[in-house]
Amino acid sequence: MSGNRRPFRMLSGLVISLIMMMAVGMTAVAGESKTSSQDYLDSLNVGVEALLTPDESNGAMGKAGTEEKEGEEEAVPGNLLADNSASRVQVTESMVTESIESGKQQEKEEKSDLVMADVQNALNVRAKADEDSEKVGVLYKDCGGRILERKDGWTKLRSGDLVGWAKDEYLLFDEEAESMADEVGNLIVTIDTDALRIRKEPSTEAGVFALMAQDDELDVIEVVDDDWISVKYDNEIGYVSAEFVDLDFHIDEGETIASIKAREKAEAEAKAKLTANQGAVAVGADDTRLLAALIYCEAGNQGYEGHLAVGATVMNRVRSGAYPNTIYSVIYASGQFTPALNGKVARVYGGNIPESCMTAAREAINGATNIGTATHFRRVGAHDGIVIGDHVFW
Repeated sequence: MSGNRRPFRMLSGLVISLIMMMAVGMTAVAGESKTSSQDYLDSLNVGVEALLTPDESNGAMGKAGTEEKEGEEEAVPGNLLADNSASRVQVTESMVTESIESGKQQEKEEKSDLVMADVQNALNVRAKADEDSEKVGVLYKDCGGRILERKDGWTKLRSGDLVGWAKDEYLLFDEEAESMADEVGNLIVTIDTDALRIRKEPSTEAGVFALMAQDDELDVIEVVDDDWISVKYDNEIGYVSAEFVDLDFHIDEGETIASIKAREKAEAEAKAKLTANQGAVAVGADDTRLLAALIYCEAGNQGYEGHLAVGATVMNRVRSGAYPNTIYSVIYASGQFTPALNGKVARVYGGNIPESCMTAAREAINGATNIGTATHFRRVGAHDGIVIGDHVFW
């Protein structure tokens, strides 16, 4: 009997052993699963803690945590690291592109506030954006200003002391305005020290033409380098130190109605005073002398053809209807003839003027011209046109 039961007992023991082994395996798996789940939860907790209290979290981790993080980063698979780097490069390029576009937009906005009159005659500027509104001033041909506001086909602008509204159809904006300003404006230096030497060469060792006082203005020929600027002085090329001057770009400005009335009154009084002082001087002789003074300042070292060309330029403006209609107002227009603005014309007017300049002034007033209807001139090389002496006329 016992012999028959022995195999059964052995079989039962084997089954029990197998069951125990399975139980141990299940416990191990369960324990492993529990550990993995706990680690996962712990990692989430650490991540949240780092986001909420980064300083404390970093402090708690200490040096070991830093070294572990560096080790983990170093152990990142190559393909993941490459993807991460590419992502960083892409973001940087996007930021750079956005920055460049933003810069371009800002530059465009900075340039867009320039406005120029696009007329053959004068343009009325009004108090409101309405053709029936009060006239507050005038923009002549080549005048410009800055945009203050735009609406309904009108632009509110500032040009010198003139502030008012003008119709968009008679104005130029953006690139067109910039192009016209470059063509008709003048680059001018203003002396920004008590006295400044005008040198014959761009060197502190060079000879001196003259000393200029503070706030005197000179026409710029070109910016030679960071240290020197070449200027026009007494029909010669001089050089001033860039350190002691302000460089500015001048364009014609509009006139208010009040300014026009004051100018016309001053002109009338000046003519009456000059006529009274000089006895039998014919009315208008002062204009002839004023024009001759400008001719001397602008082209004194030129031949008669150069003298006549400068005089004809002024008279073409007077007759055109696009500029003030007197010699005085054309010569003293803002930003145009630098010798008039810096006082040199007035000094020459009160002194001895060469007869050739007087003759050229009289001829130009009587209609003589060797430049057609040109209304501008600059030194040769600055523009295309009719070249006479050192100037080009267009």
